[in-house]
Amino acid sequence: MNKTAMMTLALSLSLFGMQAHAQGDAEAGGKLFKRVCGGCHQVGEGARAFFGPQLNGIVGRTAGSTTNYQYSDAMKSSGIVWTRDKLAAYIEDPKAVVSGTRMIFWGISDQEKIDDLLAYLQTFQTP
Repeated sequence: MNKTAMMTLALSLSLFGMQAHAQGDAEAGGKLFKRVCGGCHQVGEGARAFFGPQLNGIVGRTAGSTTNYQYSDAMKSSGIVWTRDKLAAYIEDPKAVVSGTRMIFWGISDQEKIDDLLAYLQTFQTP
């Protein structure tokens, strides 16, 4: 294989790896969820509201819409539908996305950790 072909292959593999990681690592996200989010939120079979709402099926769900949690008026009236991008912004700075939220969380500024959390949460989407 010539030098140009090798460089092209190396660049392609590098870009593919970067794109794959941009979606996050669900396993790493699970560990982070347990440590950072699990004190207030639950996911998985049998998940229920605790200090925060359960997060099964969060992507595509309207904010403040689960029936087994008492949301703040700010969250209920936000009109937000949780997309991956909107959740990423909320995880980074909750009060900037929903002013008046009761969620007590300073946010995460590391985009890789946010992507990992979102990858983990997306494994709990409802059919």
